[in-house]
Amino acid sequence: MKSVQYKGDRTVSVGTSEAIKPGPGAARLEVAYCGICGTDIHIFHGAMDKRVQMPQIIGHEASAVVAEIGEGVTTVAVGDRVAVRPLHFGEPSTFDNGFAHVGKNLKFIGIDMPGGMQSSWTVPAYTLHKLPDGMDLQHGAMIEPAAVACHDVRLGEVKAGETCVVIGGGPIGLLIALVAMDKGATVILSEVNQSRLDLAETLGIKVVNPTKQKLPEAVSEMTNGKMADCVFEVSGSAAGVEVMTELPNVRGRIVMVAIHPQPKPVNLFKFFWSEIKMIGARLYEEQDFDEAIQMAASGKLHLDKLITKVSPIDDVQATFEAIDANPDGIKYLIQCS
Repeated sequence: MKSVQYKGDRTVSVGTSEAIKPGPGAARLEVAYCGICGTDIHIFHGAMDKRVQMPQIIGHEASAVVAEIGEGVTTVAVGDRVAVRPLHFGEPSTFDNGFAHVGKNLKFIGIDMPGGMQSSWTVPAYTLHKLPDGMDLQHGAMIEPAAVACHDVRLGEVKAGETCVVIGGGPIGLLIALVAMDKGATVILSEVNQSRLDLAETLGIKVVNPTKQKLPEAVSEMTNGKMADCVFEVSGSAAGVEVMTELPNVRGRIVMVAIHPQPKPVNLFKFFWSEIKMIGARLYEEQDFDEAIQMAASGKLHLDKLITKVSPIDDVQATFEAIDANPDGIKYLIQCS
């Protein structure tokens, strides 16, 4: 069995791994495709070396076919096509307040545990979501990031007739925009990369390049002064954090999607003055995967346009290097079968 292993020092190599027979409550998968996430790039850059035990099989945006099931598994059967919700909940804690998906003892499969960039992958059966028979398994590998977007929009309480601003036009930003539009919202995407802006426009999204036009002024002009009901910070940049408080209207919402590992200055006066609400949004819950699968099956997410390239597993090092060299790309998939 082939597997992609992070070795440190910007090195991901193709090694071998053994197929693990599933125990009670588990299933063994034949992985079809695994997407490369921004988190995988952070791992590749060495930013998570204190957390990742090397060599580690990485990857978590996977589609697969069930090959074996362990004792007691009734939710999936051999031959089912599935997407994986890569969360291992661990022991519940009173700190969790009932939200295991961001619980104190959560382990993320593909970071803290072996991930999906391998030919054979054994996971808890509760992580599996069935895909429609007609869904392309390349699209199935996009369900995990689409579920992130569904979760973000749900927590942002986006409603029909509202205006949303999405700061950052990478894969998650574009998916958030499409999910919000499906709710009936008007979406304005702020992004500095012109190729991504051009793609967004083909998807029906209104766009602003903040290097050419001040974003608050553009949003004011496009909304006749009403500004945004909900703002999604997806860029992970200091500039995004700085401008996000300039965009909401009274009692508007800001959803923090991007990871900001280091503190950044935030204009707290804006929260006081306009009674703005800030919402943290991390990962996803079961219902978000279900919604993502429904949206993908309907064609509303335009997944073909978001997939930049599909590469064989043997080309994984070159693919990671290509992502570093190509800021225009959206989503790269690794074929694991």
